[in-house]
Amino acid sequence: MQAIILAAGMGKRLKDYTKNNTKCMVEVCGQTLIERALRDLDSRGLSRIVLVIGYKGKELRDFVDALQIKTPVSYVNNPIYDRTNNIYSLYLAKDYLVSEDTLLLESDIIFEPSVLDELIQDPRDSLVLVDHYESWMDGTCLKLREDDSIEAFIPGKKLQFQERGLYFKTVNLYKFSKLFSSRRYVPFLEAYSKALGNNEYYEQVLKVLAVLEDAGIYAKRLSGQKWYEIDDAQDLAIASTLFAKGPEKLRRIQASYGGYWRYPSLKDFCYLVNPFFPSLHMKEEMKASYDALLGAYPSGMAINSFLAARMVGLPEEMVVVGNGAAELIKACMEMVDGRIGIIRPSFEEYGHRVSKERLVVYSPQEPDYSYAVSDIKAFFREKDIQNLVVINPDNPSGNYMNASSVMELFEFTKEKGITLIYDESFSDFACEEERSMLREELLSRYPNVFVVKSFSKSYGIPGLRLGIAASADRRLVDILKKEVAIWNINSFAEHFMQIFGKYEKDYAISTRLVAGEREWLSEELGRIPGIRVIPSQANYIMVRLEGITAPCLAERLLEEYDILIKDLSAKTGGPYVRIAIRGREDNQALVRALAEIMK
Repeated sequence: MQAIILAAGMGKRLKDYTKNNTKCMVEVCGQTLIERALRDLDSRGLSRIVLVIGYKGKELRDFVDALQIKTPVSYVNNPIYDRTNNIYSLYLAKDYLVSEDTLLLESDIIFEPSVLDELIQDPRDSLVLVDHYESWMDGTCLKLREDDSIEAFIPGKKLQFQERGLYFKTVNLYKFSKLFSSRRYVPFLEAYSKALGNNEYYEQVLKVLAVLEDAGIYAKRLSGQKWYEIDDAQDLAIASTLFAKGPEKLRRIQASYGGYWRYPSLKDFCYLVNPFFPSLHMKEEMKASYDALLGAYPSGMAINSFLAARMVGLPEEMVVVGNGAAELIKACMEMVDGRIGIIRPSFEEYGHRVSKERLVVYSPQEPDYSYAVSDIKAFFREKDIQNLVVINPDNPSGNYMNASSVMELFEFTKEKGITLIYDESFSDFACEEERSMLREELLSRYPNVFVVKSFSKSYGIPGLRLGIAASADRRLVDILKKEVAIWNINSFAEHFMQIFGKYEKDYAISTRLVAGEREWLSEELGRIPGIRVIPSQANYIMVRLEGITAPCLAERLLEEYDILIKDLSAKTGGPYVRIAIRGREDNQALVRALAEIMK
């Protein structure tokens, strides 16, 4: 068996990366695409490797020759690479194709070495390697029959996205037998090129063959192996993350601060959302309005503040709606004057918004970072602060102060003339009836209090970016409203607030489901040696580790199981991690992975 690699293209979409190099000379994790592919092929005992070159062909050939690949390398030159597509490159290599069985691949893909073994070890002689379609994929898709024969080739422009679960994407890796190439593929390749010219793609030939009763080629479905096609700079960044190892992979994933839909196999136990809301019916209602919402401006602050206020039972005048709580945190911290009391470890967005000189920090001394309102009062009573930030339940510890304790805190700050920014983003998951401080009579009694709540976290809608701040201090509320843009949230977020009332019961059920999963997961984690669970009333659990560092555990979970957790070592200075609550199936997968690592 031989291999043919198509590497003649210019890779214009990669811009500066291919200004002086061909596309396959782009580096991913410190190694060029072509070297990675050649070394993987070199260990497979092939008779030869045929490289079709064009753009920067001499430079590429010199580079490959210097690699000292054991397998003989032959070159085919495409002199008109700038005026042709890959059908012509493959046409130039047709004599090789008909000479023996062939692995065919394009030079702009990166893949796990085991992907090659999937093709080589499959007893079927001619195969198209495919993977389940995901939103990041571009180009031709397939529909397959149960026996892996190809039902249809579907161009990207004709995909019916409501049927995405039925689609498979070609990986641009193939196995052609000598017989298939000589009797089927090459004759059709020659005829197609003569009829339609050289500015086409070789997949079109397979599309023609697929309509035959016996096409002679089948699909080989991948089962979770990593691969990526690199067409532009974003593809390169994603591939560099997918194929990074150890600390570098974790660093890259963490540095993106989300966007994990680009990594469909990743289980995100790091970011904190409600996994049981919105309900399926609510999602369907929002989908039904997609076209109207996409093409329409949202309302201004007045209407959206009214909708947000209606969700929490407050007058519109008390409420500012934000593009996520993060927008309001920034505005609040810029609005307040004087010194600010904060608790650490906690959510750092508040502290990061002001200079270190303005912060007065209380650090709980208990190993589980628990504290009570009496501890807060004792520490800050004699401190010169004008503002205090308290998050309840706290993040990352999950420490919770009940309603009577919070009332004591409100009273303390009022007596001291302190502005209290009270963040209750996770309070809906606590096992207490009176857990929200978003009550009109309460805020009216304590106008020094600002309550902040992230809808993104509570309602499971981080992609919509919704949050509120509420206070009876109308002057400060008006200042906040002027600080944010008139259209600071989008139409989808507005629509969510508009229809939420119909789904309040579903939301209440979802918070109980989170609490139930938290209890189940806490018990299961507590059975694993080396893990000590910190009691939590939020939709996450902090645990202390023994026998392994937090970075090491986070790296291994990501590398070996595609599971992302929050490493808290920088925040706590100790072996702590935070684990978000997900659905039962994902939680079980996490428990199994931890049990394997910690045994």
